[in-house]
Amino acid sequence: MERSVRGTPPAWLTAGLKPAPAPIPWAAVARAAIALSVPLAVGLATGRPAYGALVSMGALSGVIGDTADAYRMRVFNIAVPQAFGALGVTLGTLVYGEGWAAVAVLTVVALVSGMISSIGAVASVSGLLLLLNAVVGAGLPMPAPWWKAPVLLGLGGLFVLALTLLGWPMRRVAPERGAVAATYRTVAELYEATGTPAYDEKRQAVTASLNQAYDVVLAHRARQHGRAAPLVRILAQLNVAIPLVEAAPAAHLRARLVGPLSPAIPAAVRELADAVEEGRTGAPALDGLPVPERPAEKAVDHALRHAAAVVHEADPDPYNVDDRLGRPAALRVRVRRSVRAALLSEASWRYGLRLALCIGLAQSFVSLIPVPRSYWVALTVTFVMKPDFGSVFSRAVLRAAGTAAGLVLAALVLSEVPRGWWDVPVMAVLAALIPASSAKGYAFQTAAITPVILLLSDTLNHQGFNLVLPRLYDSLIGCAIALIAGYLLWPESWHSRIGDRLADAVADTAAYVARAFGGGGPDQGARLRARRKLYRDLSTVRSEFQRALTEPPPTGARAAAWWPLVVAVERIVDATTAARIRVDHGAPAPDPAEVAAVERELRELADGLRGTDTLVEVRAELPGDENGVLAPLRSEVSAARAIASPDLR
Repeated sequence: MERSVRGTPPAWLTAGLKPAPAPIPWAAVARAAIALSVPLAVGLATGRPAYGALVSMGALSGVIGDTADAYRMRVFNIAVPQAFGALGVTLGTLVYGEGWAAVAVLTVVALVSGMISSIGAVASVSGLLLLLNAVVGAGLPMPAPWWKAPVLLGLGGLFVLALTLLGWPMRRVAPERGAVAATYRTVAELYEATGTPAYDEKRQAVTASLNQAYDVVLAHRARQHGRAAPLVRILAQLNVAIPLVEAAPAAHLRARLVGPLSPAIPAAVRELADAVEEGRTGAPALDGLPVPERPAEKAVDHALRHAAAVVHEADPDPYNVDDRLGRPAALRVRVRRSVRAALLSEASWRYGLRLALCIGLAQSFVSLIPVPRSYWVALTVTFVMKPDFGSVFSRAVLRAAGTAAGLVLAALVLSEVPRGWWDVPVMAVLAALIPASSAKGYAFQTAAITPVILLLSDTLNHQGFNLVLPRLYDSLIGCAIALIAGYLLWPESWHSRIGDRLADAVADTAAYVARAFGGGGPDQGARLRARRKLYRDLSTVRSEFQRALTEPPPTGARAAAWWPLVVAVERIVDATTAARIRVDHGAPAPDPAEVAAVERELRELADGLRGTDTLVEVRAELPGDENGVLAPLRSEVSAARAIASPDLR
């Protein structure tokens, strides 16, 4: 782990303050500017500026939640959370000014919010809006009767949804087709990187792209009661990318031994990407491909020609297209399973209790000590404790930094811009900054959202510049509560959060090795699903490690020490796939004793990971044919077992 230069903050503290390289989503920028400024204009024109502000608040929630690519998923991502937000503001409004009753209600809401946040992406946003709007409703005066606030907030969300769906008739299948084409392009880059140190990075990009494409396509298909021809074709095109991905590890091994692949291969894959994106059919053009000689070359050639035939096929058989990850169950079945899993999950209860404790303390604090506009304390706790945003510690730091930057901008606006019609163009500019900065990082998103919320709050309570300093104090108090009650008082060991998940991935890798070379002929579909699931799990493990790297010592230091083992496990999966592909295309099958020895070593490694926080070097003796297909795999397993922990003192 790199040491910081003397006198500069440590890297784990400042990592989130560097903007991530990301393009500006211009369509989202325009949508946000319109969605938040138009309601204010309507409110001013009708003499109801407070109503306009509430509609804009609902639109703000919709803008934050609009993160999907496929239109059907965008409907879910915006509409479902809005329903939870309406429930939240209703509960908050009913206990406004009720003191300890508000504390009790918000604590229970926080428990429910935390538990449902563990279900998935849409549930996470729904849990956030449930708690967020409950806090706002309990802290700000809402127009009477009680039903007006949820209706106005819901109108804001529906306005964002309407703006989002304007492009649906013209781009009905475009997100799905674009996701599949992007997968083919990442596969082309993977083949270009074979035999080079860049291969591992490109393979991770392929995994992420496949995950995204399957999520988009299968989420779309889950809402289709029949087998619509355009969607069947897209799914078939995505499925035939899998053999290309599976052949890549063998091609990588071949490139390391005898030299790089022909440039015609990645060029042909890019041609397939263009055909997918443009919807072209007809006879595929694969002129210029080299004549395959070795098993790895035959695997690549076979996968490429099969993919070309399917990509250019106009009407694939709808009953001959299988879902490589399994077709999603009906929506009601998935909801029932998710709710049951959340209720029975120790992790969801633990997170729900942590969030409830923090919100209860925040509300109790402002009930005992007079704090101006105290809802901001609980609001800060809600954002900092959000599970999807990363480490609680780093979020607290980034929240404080982002709020301070946002308050500087808010101070300029509230002190220099007169209230009234000037709010409309100012809101359009500030709202446009939200999607533009959200992709840059959490601190930048916070800096963009803070002045928007303050401007809308000022429309409701008319405090002007006097809002600025209290908001900074409230934010610091909320960050302190989250750090103490949500972080320091919950000493979950790093081993149980990271080590066990990595151990599970290693055990799954052992099972994958056994399945790939099991007797009686491996089930191709089951093996593909096992491999895709394994790569998804490894991607999650990688994300957990990256999150742990932002934690203060010793967690960050341990994550850095264990990081090479994550890479080693990924290389083991690649080596297993390469061996299986070589066997499928003519190489001699390995001795079952070799397979059993590799599986045994991996299971011993998994058991060892569950029992220690410190890596210990183990020398693995794996005898076998030095020229056989399992030789690279045995080498990778031995390397994984020989990774020793550096001195962390």
